[in-house]
This record gives sequence, C-alpha cells and structure tokens, in this order.
Amino acid sequence: MTDHRALATWFTPGVRAAVITGAGISTASGIAAYRGSDGSWKHAAPVQMQDFLRDPAMRRRYWARSLLGWPLIAAARPNAAHRALARLEAAGRLRGLITQNVDGLHQRAGHSDVIELHGSLGSVMCLACDWTCARAEMQAWLTEDNPWLLEVRATAAPDGDAALADRIDLARFRVRACPVCAGVLKPTVVFYGDSVPRARVDDAYARVESADVLLVAGSSLMVFSSFRFCRHAHARGIPIIAVNDGVTRADELFALKLEADCGVVLSVLADTLAAAG
Repeated sequence: MTDHRALATWFTPGVRAAVITGAGISTASGIAAYRGSDGSWKHAAPVQMQDFLRDPAMRRRYWARSLLGWPLIAAARPNAAHRALARLEAAGRLRGLITQNVDGLHQRAGHSDVIELHGSLGSVMCLACDWTCARAEMQAWLTEDNPWLLEVRATAAPDGDAALADRIDLARFRVRACPVCAGVLKPTVVFYGDSVPRARVDDAYARVESADVLLVAGSSLMVFSSFRFCRHAHARGIPIIAVNDGVTRADELFALKLEADCGVVLSVLADTLAAAG
C-alpha cells in the first residue's frame, strides 16, 4: 500500500507501539544503507569480528576507512523520520524503540528510550580492560598519527565506513593501543559475526511483548538480530506493521506494509495522532 494515512488506523486511543528501525530511517540524513530495495548488498560486506580480532592488517584497514568516514556520521542531522518518532514517544504512543543503527540520530532528535541493538559508533572501547573514550578522541589520534591519509580520495559507505578510491598501502597506518593496558581498541558496535549482548536482547523482547503493535520502519530485517523480534511478535499475536521501501525478510508476517518514504509516512502519522488528541 502507499496510502500514508493507513498507518494511523492502527493507532486507536490507548494503542502503543514498539518500534524497530533500520538504515532506511537514516538515508535521508546522508548515511548510506548496506542493502538496496531488493534486499541485496549495495556495498562491500562489513568487517567480520573474527577478522578484526586476529588480523592487525584488518584493524588498520578498518580504522583507516573509519578515519575518512566518521566525519559524515559526526555531521549528520536527524531527518523527518527521526523527529516524527521522537514526537510519538513524547505523546506517549510508544513502548520503546529498538534500532539497528549505530549513528545516534534518534537520540539527537530528542528520543530518550532507545535500545541500540548493535551499539554506537559514538564511543570506543578496549577489548582487554573495557576502558572507553569518545569516538571524537579516537578521531583526533588517528588524524594526528596519519595526516597523509587525509589526502586520499574516498567515498562514503554505511556505518561510518569509507571506500578508498585509491589503491594504497596501509602498512604504515598507525592505530594506537589502549592507553591503560595496550589492548586492542574497537568501536562500541556489534560487528558481523559477533553477538548482541543477552541483556540487550532480553530488553528488546520485553518491549515487544508489552506493546499492542510492532512498527518496523526502514529495515529489510535481513539480519536475524532484528528479524527475531518480528517472529516473536507474530507468535504472540501482536500485529506487525511496516514502512519500508522494498522487500523485507518478514513480508509474510505483516498486517500492513507501506512501501513509501519513512519520513513522509511517520510525519503524517505523528500529525494525525496529534490532531486527534
């Protein structure tokens, strides 16, 4: 369906939704998505956790690309979809928001109750001693130690990554170790091949179970870490409604699906519910 008003029919008085958001929420803020509307990869597959742990060259590759990609994330601003969801939260129409995104844009829009399923790019942690710092501090170190890389051409990629347009040897790229214990530093995100912390998963399940409806916005649900919540809702008879431009892994589970722009549809929803009081 493309009727932007159809979503509001599910929000009768007293109905509150749990929300799952994905990369499609943030594309209007200039952040690329991994997948196209058909669910296939648009960019190179992201770094795998085991590769990051075992291979210093992989860590240099990750941080070199992140040095060039992070400024886009840092400068990104919430769009109409983020602001509409924050309005719905403020109006008491949500049971919580579960996001697959690591860009922090929901919080920048004023949303307070956010479960960051895959963590946040905004901070860095030591894998040995759990020391942490702001990503901006890591950026300052990377820039200070590798000024030559700033001249390299790159194009933006998802999740603060950047595709290096030039063939360069990263053997001389320097990545600092933890200043406390000399351990390996990693962004506080869940890499592919890693697991979402159990407490975070349980928290997300609890939000879904307490909701009257589950709203999926801007996610293809191709990764199991988010798809499982749709299966959980469906098994418990909780209606699932979706706004996504393209196919999803859960299409057969939806009570309603709008293939439309998230910002437009969610803004119409927030306006309609505000007008209805």
